[in-house]
Amino acid sequence: FYSDPTEAVRDIPNGAMLLVGGFGLCGIPENLISGLLKTGVKDITAVSNNAGVDNFGLGMLLKTKQIKRIISSYVGENAEFERQYLSGELELELTPQGTLAERIRAGGAGIPAFFTPTGYGTLIQEGGSPIKYNKVGSIAIASESREVREFNGRHYVMEKAIRGDFALIKAWKCDKAGNLIFRKTTRNFNQPMCKAAKVTIVEVEEIVDIGSFGPEDIHIPSIYVDRVVQGASYEKRIEKRLVQSSKEEKPKVKQDSDITRERIIRRAALEFEDGMYANLGIGIPMLASNYISPEITVHLQSENGILGLVTLFLVCELRNVRLFRQMLWNIFVLIPLCFFHFNFFTFYTLLFRGHIDLTMLGAMQVSKYGDLANWMIPGGKHKILEKCTLPLTGKQCVDRIITEKVSKTLNLLTPCIFFKDSKMCVVACSRQCLMSIRTRV
Repeated sequence: FYSDPTEAVRDIPNGAMLLVGGFGLCGIPENLISGLLKTGVKDITAVSNNAGVDNFGLGMLLKTKQIKRIISSYVGENAEFERQYLSGELELELTPQGTLAERIRAGGAGIPAFFTPTGYGTLIQEGGSPIKYNKVGSIAIASESREVREFNGRHYVMEKAIRGDFALIKAWKCDKAGNLIFRKTTRNFNQPMCKAAKVTIVEVEEIVDIGSFGPEDIHIPSIYVDRVVQGASYEKRIEKRLVQSSKEEKPKVKQDSDITRERIIRRAALEFEDGMYANLGIGIPMLASNYISPEITVHLQSENGILGLVTLFLVCELRNVRLFRQMLWNIFVLIPLCFFHFNFFTFYTLLFRGHIDLTMLGAMQVSKYGDLANWMIPGGKHKILEKCTLPLTGKQCVDRIITEKVSKTLNLLTPCIFFKDSKMCVVACSRQCLMSIRTRV
């Protein structure tokens, strides 16, 4: 047990691989990251779901250029990250989110590698994804191709496990024996990372006596915990805070783009069916949940560890609700709910085993074959194309397209490879429509 977070991380050497827990800014080890700022450790390889924001979380270590490489699945919300990466100052290994979680879990379980269908037919499998740029914009380091094998008529990509030198973890409570409990969705990447490093350093909000936890309630037993420090303070920031004004505001005049967007949102909401389990992407898909018919029940699943999520506008008039801090928004959730940690045996088995009925996403590009391209590449435009011009995110994974452009019928009934057997993947597109689509208006 340490009294100072800086002392808890002081022996982390230059060039160390650090597993850093959290999802967005939810459940990040704020005090331990501040400790690294003080020690000045350099050339870090950081394994984390994302890179924080410009002035908080891992973004602070980016600002001081203490990070050499990031292995991550999402790098938005951070302008300094973008600048360093595109100028050749920072290395990036973009990894699909579920693959990242399973690579960490496998590292903790002593499994050297595994096969997954995610990424087959994309740059993940083929190689060539830019890890580092030269200052002139050419690729200095590119990702290597992955081994592919066929099992039962389906192609799988081999991914190697991740083991860290140190894991920096944020937990809610710890007893004096070193047992940990996480609060709601702060389990995210924290829980599997505890098991995948040589040294696990944990900061907690409260330290309690042995016996304060029921043995069945412990999330991580002390055998995985090496160091504990009680954090002095926590900001617990949210990337984007959206609140509903209590005052009646004058309705804004809708632009043509607003009308088009709302039309797509309302049409997308018609895809929901009674009793359905649905996974929604950020943007139009999440907004579509506000128009779910009150006559049906839809169970929404969120990637940060919630099953049974209900969006703000649906529950404003309901009783027995409580406020919950989520990755991007403050949302209301109903009781009871299921909170789970982010790894292969929870969130992604829902998709692998076909328990999710619908995945709804926004999209940059979709081809007539159902290929999806969602890489945020400069110059990319929203289009429905004969063939995607951006690097593929998923191959033949789209079943249905919803757009403001209505045309003749074209069936897009293909295997959901990228989404691991979600029973249907619907994407909402706008702008140009260069091919026939199937839709109902």
